[in-house]
Amino acid sequence: MKLTWLSHSAFRLEIGSAVVLIDPFLTGNPTFNGDAAKASAGATHIVITHGHDDHIGDAAEIAKRTQAQVISNFEICMFLNGQGIENINPGNTGGTVDCGGFAVSFTQALHSSGVTRDGQSVYLGNPNGIVIQAAGEPTLYHMGDTDIFGDMALIDELYQPKIGLVPIGDRFTMGPKTAALAVKRYFHFDTVVPIHFGTFPMLTGKAADFVGALDGGDTKVRVPVFGAEMSF
Repeated sequence: MKLTWLSHSAFRLEIGSAVVLIDPFLTGNPTFNGDAAKASAGATHIVITHGHDDHIGDAAEIAKRTQAQVISNFEICMFLNGQGIENINPGNTGGTVDCGGFAVSFTQALHSSGVTRDGQSVYLGNPNGIVIQAAGEPTLYHMGDTDIFGDMALIDELYQPKIGLVPIGDRFTMGPKTAALAVKRYFHFDTVVPIHFGTFPMLTGKAADFVGALDGGDTKVRVPVFGAEMSF
């Protein structure tokens, strides 16, 4: 499994023969310093945690260009279907969908989900975290945008994720100390990667504070570097 951070909550995941983009917010992202076409080249799947513009991002354009399958909740899939995206694989909280070579499960997240178009608010379903499982690979849990919640313990029990992608930016999600508490109290991760920080001035949570709050524990923290590949 190879994981490349594209800044914010966006990742390129290479797992078997699949190239999976998660929350591909590239165009308009002030901390995305690469080429969007190159970052999304060869994409076979796009997974979206929830319906905010900084997570849906370039999904429609990439799906049209690459024919990648879009995996998300029903409302987001229908929203993109209305933009001409036909290769969709919808699910919802508690469900698991087969993506051929790997599976995606939808978990709870404490957040919101919707966009504004032509001055009107568009509801885009409940926000989710996503769990990606493939035979012979460590299970990955992208928390999406969320606060801490007690049922994280059930997510750990059900899926036993070993890699956690954890939002720490504060204001719209957990801050570093709360995120570290979630990791320590509810999970048995081998590795955690802080996400959703540093993109905009309002996201004040810092990776150093997350690392410090987890110091002395058994979980390894890998602070992501834009464009750098992490192998698991």
